[in-house]
Amino acid sequence: MSDESEQPDVRAHPELYRVARGEQGVLTVQPYKGELLPLWRFKTPELARESVAALRARFDEYLAAGDLVGADMARKYLQMGYTRSRRYANHPGGKKYDGPVPADRKGQSGAHGRRELPRGPEDPVKAESARVFKAAWDAVEQVTEYTDLREAHRRRHG
Repeated sequence: MSDESEQPDVRAHPELYRVARGEQGVLTVQPYKGELLPLWRFKTPELARESVAALRARFDEYLAAGDLVGADMARKYLQMGYTRSRRYANHPGGKKYDGPVPADRKGQSGAHGRRELPRGPEDPVKAESARVFKAAWDAVEQVTEYTDLREAHRRRHG
């Protein structure tokens, strides 16, 4: 399923969603990608704060509606804000690995045998954006209603 129009509507079929560690599915799970991606910005701390406020509002809305998938996807965007900000803080231009991704590994994450490029001097702007996202990510991980819903979903759907 490479065409987004072919992606299943996970809001209509939450049983298709698997709670996973990290950011898996953040750019494929619809309709959440379409709702959350436009809110996700990390270029400056100001944009990061606006993004965090918007993503947290969506997290709270999804949670109030009992929509675990939406809340988990909002959490993933907060996590991704942190990880991408850290990458740009550590690596000028955001390029972490040397060389192109092998053709058989396109669309997958990881080094795939490539060496990690040396870290440059830390970019303080991106480091601050990372701190903004990390605080918000940590905060949603402490919301009992969310963690309870997440565990119930895992038990029910794997």
